[in-house]
Amino acid sequence: MRVYLPCTLPALARAAADGEVGPAPLTGYAVTPALIEWYVSGDTEELEYVALTDAARASLRMLAADRADGVDVPARRVVIAAEVPDGSVTVGVDLEERSRVRVPAPVPLGKVAAVHVDDPQAAPDIEAALMAVFAADNGDGDAQFDVDGAEAHELLWYATQEIPDLLA
Repeated sequence: MRVYLPCTLPALARAAADGEVGPAPLTGYAVTPALIEWYVSGDTEELEYVALTDAARASLRMLAADRADGVDVPARRVVIAAEVPDGSVTVGVDLEERSRVRVPAPVPLGKVAAVHVDDPQAAPDIEAALMAVFAADNGDGDAQFDVDGAEAHELLWYATQEIPDLLA
């Protein structure tokens, strides 16, 4: 199963150094039965895009939480795409996040298919969304506008061998 794991650049650097994405359990996003039921007309590619977008929103929340804790993190969402055995993933039924899954063990870097990261030019919109994401989660329409502005940016695709260059 392809699982999209929300991340940050500092956490990606730790994963690269450790040789695995962890610690477990990990929250990820994938094409789940609930997502398929919700988005009946979507093909596999569209459903995976929804899961990737959900993971990017979770990455935004991670960045906002780090900033609130005084951690200086770059304003770039990061999503790790990994192949995880179907039987090891727990799929819950969550009406708010139909694609959310739990991965019970760290994911070896050898199982990572790609990394998706914001273009540095998206930083102004990501910064605005960082200030608004939790208010948007609570139904604030103006804050949602800022989050939508960040989500309008497509994440760039990086092969696993490009991770060191990305982190340099």
